[in-house]
Amino acid sequence: QVPLVESGGGLVQAGGSLRLSCAASGRYVSTTSNNGMGWFRQAPGKEREFVAAISWNGGITNYADAVRGRFTVSRDRAKNTVYLQMDRLKSEDTAVYYCAKGLSAVSGSDMSGYTSWGQGTQVTVSS
Repeated sequence: QVPLVESGGGLVQAGGSLRLSCAASGRYVSTTSNNGMGWFRQAPGKEREFVAAISWNGGITNYADAVRGRFTVSRDRAKNTVYLQMDRLKSEDTAVYYCAKGLSAVSGSDMSGYTSWGQGTQVTVSS
């Protein structure tokens, strides 16, 4: 298991933006660079759902329909950090957001394809 740490969550008004970051901590920083990475979210009373994923080199990205066109996933391999830029936020985007390390170089929307989940960061969008 690779400890992942998310940051950047907070309270924002509808229509606003946030950028989440996800980094492996300490001596594990080099162990995510060859893996796909994903973002998921879980709203109160709902199941965890896929948000976005990015391949090991950033060349392939995919998004859930609910966020496509508003969210952008990216990574800086030199910094071993993955980002989720969230624009035009809606109240329904309110959730705890998690990043996860993929089991392969290209990761998809299935949670079974991921390991090493972070603890999550709360995003609250007020309407």
